[in-house]
Amino acid sequence: MNGGPVSSGATGLRVVVLGATGNVGTSVVERLGADPRVASVLGVARRTPDWHPPRTEWASADIGAGGDRAGGDDSAGQAAEERLTDLFRGADAVIHLAWLLQPLRDPLTTWRTNVLGTARVLRAVAAAGVPALVYASSVGAYSPGPQDRAVDESWPTHGGRPDTAYCREKAYVERLLDGFERDHPEVRVVRMRPGFLFKRESAGEQRRLFMGPFLPQRLIRPGLLPVVPDLPGLRFQVLHTDDAAEAYRLAVTEPVHGAFNLAAGPVVDASVLAGLLDARVVRLPLGPARAAVAAAWRLRLAPASPELFDAFLRLPVMDCGRAERELGWTPRRSATDAIQELLRGLRETAGAPTPPLVPKLRGGRLREIATGVGRRP
Repeated sequence: MNGGPVSSGATGLRVVVLGATGNVGTSVVERLGADPRVASVLGVARRTPDWHPPRTEWASADIGAGGDRAGGDDSAGQAAEERLTDLFRGADAVIHLAWLLQPLRDPLTTWRTNVLGTARVLRAVAAAGVPALVYASSVGAYSPGPQDRAVDESWPTHGGRPDTAYCREKAYVERLLDGFERDHPEVRVVRMRPGFLFKRESAGEQRRLFMGPFLPQRLIRPGLLPVVPDLPGLRFQVLHTDDAAEAYRLAVTEPVHGAFNLAAGPVVDASVLAGLLDARVVRLPLGPARAAVAAAWRLRLAPASPELFDAFLRLPVMDCGRAERELGWTPRRSATDAIQELLRGLRETAGAPTPPLVPKLRGGRLREIATGVGRRP
């Protein structure tokens, strides 16, 4: 097995978490801080929060600073990489959660952070001599899968749709990791591939990322939505964010490597959603639904593109047995529990004291509209 120790002895583990203020990062920081084997957590984010979880310190860094260093002078990118290397020195593990989903209308910006930024992270991990890297991949990295069976971690990771920035970038980073593992066998690399991650405190962020400023949040309650459309391909997997955080903690403290699918049951389809919303299922063809999504995108009424919608309907169903066998991980909450938390959070305008999870942006929804739906807030 490749990789170094998962413990630094009597002093305990030092863990660096990139993207520590988001949906997943906040849960990971809390779970690590509660583990007696973890001596300290360094949370790294572009904007540090006024939040003080146990054993945690904060540092500011932007992995997407600058541009492609092959394209000319990139002093900002070089400085960002040196900053990361300094932050990583002496760490037992780096958990890389930093990722931009928006702005979908500006894929160059997401590419700079998600792909070029991850390349900087990998070089900094190697330069700092970090023995373990845990990376947040996604079900979106997978190629479309069969409808009659679940796929394990050996399923190809070529992305659901190459014209969708999210899938394209997740798949590209998988190739970066392939090369990194080949060139740095001394580093233990773990790739987490979760389904959709929800918790109550992420409701404001989820609404901004996927639903937009025109969603009437307080009306999202059982009985008010009469029907749920049953579209071809509408089957997806969900996990409570805190259960995902437990898998990340185990990936740091246990000597595992490789990829792990993460999701809870049941697989969510129209009938499951209808049960949660006390609605009827109505079978609809895909064409009109996609046309509606495309129209909302063109009119800047929604932040999710029709290509992202297409990718969503092509996701494979994942087999999560390896995580149970090798990590000793099983989710404590069901997929329906996680969705119910999200729905409750949307109704209550829930959030958390970190910049990505604030329940309301300064300027409110008018600012979201003014800055452009589907752009970076």
